[in-house]
Amino acid sequence: MIFAVKENLHPLGAERRRGPFRAGERVQLTDTKGRKYTVMLTNEGFFQSQRGSFRHTDLIGHEEGTVLETQSGHRLQAMRPLVNDYVLSMPRGATVVYPKDAGQIVQQADVFPGARVVEAGLGSGALALSLLAATGMNGHLTSVERRPEFAEIAKGNVRSWYGEEMPPWSVKIGDLDDVLYSMDEGSIDHVILDMLAPWENIDAAAFALRSGGVILAYVATTTQMSRFVEELRDSGGFTEPESSETLIRTWHLDGLSVRPDHRMVAHTGFLVVARRIGRESTPLVPKRRPAPAAHSEPLVWEETELTERAISEKKLRKVRRDIAHRADVEKSGESAQGAHLEEINKKLAAESEARAQKRYEERRRLRELERANEGSDIDGEE
Repeated sequence: MIFAVKENLHPLGAERRRGPFRAGERVQLTDTKGRKYTVMLTNEGFFQSQRGSFRHTDLIGHEEGTVLETQSGHRLQAMRPLVNDYVLSMPRGATVVYPKDAGQIVQQADVFPGARVVEAGLGSGALALSLLAATGMNGHLTSVERRPEFAEIAKGNVRSWYGEEMPPWSVKIGDLDDVLYSMDEGSIDHVILDMLAPWENIDAAAFALRSGGVILAYVATTTQMSRFVEELRDSGGFTEPESSETLIRTWHLDGLSVRPDHRMVAHTGFLVVARRIGRESTPLVPKRRPAPAAHSEPLVWEETELTERAISEKKLRKVRRDIAHRADVEKSGESAQGAHLEEINKKLAAESEARAQKRYEERRRLRELERANEGSDIDGEE
């Protein structure tokens, strides 16, 4: 049986994860060597690899979990990818929050169904996927991102995963402080900070968080972690911070040959968690022996400006086109260019023209300055 209906390709909600494979959805193929391939099924598509080839129509209409035998005799297992698989394979501009950290963030921050959450640093949308699943249809997630290109990529990734029926979500472009101070005081349950300098937004987070609300920062270095913790303590509005990191080590399993794998997913980031105390209260100061030389002199932080890792404009343009094309495939089940890709190509062309005009204006301004300087030199000689 071949399922090739082009209307209503994807059901809404949980039904998107059930039933036979459909044209326009992603499938994860696994070969006998354990290698995984994520493909988008189309009515005219053809999969080709060293482990065998087949037409997509040989899989469309079959149940999830089908093991397909190719003409070369190789076997491929087909499953819909889990969220962990999707996060690591989706188009990205910024580095994603790894699934092991996203799971810890949801648990340690206690993001519950119906929660009101603010996330700063949307990136490619990896963490938003897990936060939306936790808040559910009765909660609300507000994601704040400074770069419009990253927000565009993240929205495409999240909507591709959830489809048309997704939990309440709003994306705001701009500064986190402005967003938090625009909210009612004490109206937010959780503030999740995935950014370079989370200590800059502690006061705004304290304003928006309800008493007992959770602030959580995801940082990459010990310096960032230490500075955030000390600034959090100095603010006087939070409980004693707790920090941790998560390491995952997989194991080799073959009969009695059971041992750790030689490779593991080690450090990706640190989590720092604290809770908002009552607005009329002062924080408890834990009694502990001071570490030798820990505070023997005033803390002096590096004043060098923190900068994000540069991502080429060429790569960002490619990712944006890939996401638009994926949206066309999901809607039509065909690999041909559709309305989404046509729209993004027009947008990219307009952005390119604007950059060219800006460079022209800058060159013209420099030429006018040079002429003015040459004229002043001649007047001085006379």
